[in-house]
Amino acid sequence: MSRLSSYLVRLFARESVSLLAVMLGLLFLVQCLKIFDVVVVQGQNILTLIGQAALSMPPLAVVIAYVCMGIGIVRAFGALQASHELHIIHTNRRIGSVFSGVVLFSLAGAALVLLVTNFVEPWANRRLDDWSASIAADVVGRTLTPHRFNQVVPGVTIVIGGRAGIGNITQFFADDQRDPLTRRTYSARTAKIASDGRGYLLELHDGTLQYLTKGTDFSEIAFKTYDIGLTQLVQATANRDPNEARTTYEIVATALAEHQMAPATWRLLLKRLAEGLRVISMCVFMAAVAAFPHARRRRTRFPLELVPLLVAYAGNLTENFALPPVLSQFAGPTAVLIAGLAILGFRLLPHGRTKVQESVA
Repeated sequence: MSRLSSYLVRLFARESVSLLAVMLGLLFLVQCLKIFDVVVVQGQNILTLIGQAALSMPPLAVVIAYVCMGIGIVRAFGALQASHELHIIHTNRRIGSVFSGVVLFSLAGAALVLLVTNFVEPWANRRLDDWSASIAADVVGRTLTPHRFNQVVPGVTIVIGGRAGIGNITQFFADDQRDPLTRRTYSARTAKIASDGRGYLLELHDGTLQYLTKGTDFSEIAFKTYDIGLTQLVQATANRDPNEARTTYEIVATALAEHQMAPATWRLLLKRLAEGLRVISMCVFMAAVAAFPHARRRRTRFPLELVPLLVAYAGNLTENFALPPVLSQFAGPTAVLIAGLAILGFRLLPHGRTKVQESVA
């Protein structure tokens, strides 16, 4: 790596990391406000609030990381343009070193994002689920008052008829409205909070489980004994994929052992891997747009710092279409990468180089 490439990588990293730090700080405060009911309603301390907010940050960091990298590249080249360093680089025909720095920066960013999506984020989700289950067990087992409705999490309301010893409950009732398509109602004559070594369980005895769909279809199941994992009961959404709390290594090892993989699991793995391509495509596209000098004395009416937001939105459009998993996850970033390479190739053509030289002059 040349000294110029190393200098550019440091410049890109400084601009991107400073912006990312500010954005993560703001998002952390927003997360604290969103889960403030953990402290107020569920009787937990401030350390629980900070810990749960921190564990919810990895998915948000992945979403904004490549956008911040794109903006960082724009700001870095803008600073080089303002100091006329970019003109000198092109005059000395060091464009190869410029894009080698861009490639190194994008590959390093992609590696960090893949580390977060495949290992850090699942670990954080698992810890967050365990922590939430522990809080729910504390709420259900200690703070529930007979004949008083309590909202464990938004969408889940529980009421009990009485308490009989440590962890024993009589006349248990729970209403789960988290899923917009299906409403679940649990009722049991007795219930007990227990642990199976892997987490907390709510053991229901002599009760019913009722389903009411959005189309007013009703069904009821009677049971003698029914176990509910408190992690499942207290999640913010009822239909969360349990594989989101498993690392990619764990998912692949299980699939190899069972010789099969569910379509939803395959789609999740592709989504995690596609995040790395998003970083590379964003960096290449923004470098192709901003890495060439111009002779304009005024800023353009449309700031280039907003272009990464538009590129990120365009790159995510394919996820909303009913496409095969590979296309839905990789088509958008691949299209952005191809567009960036096309812009770069056009600007490196002889007539493109002539316009650049005129701008430098």
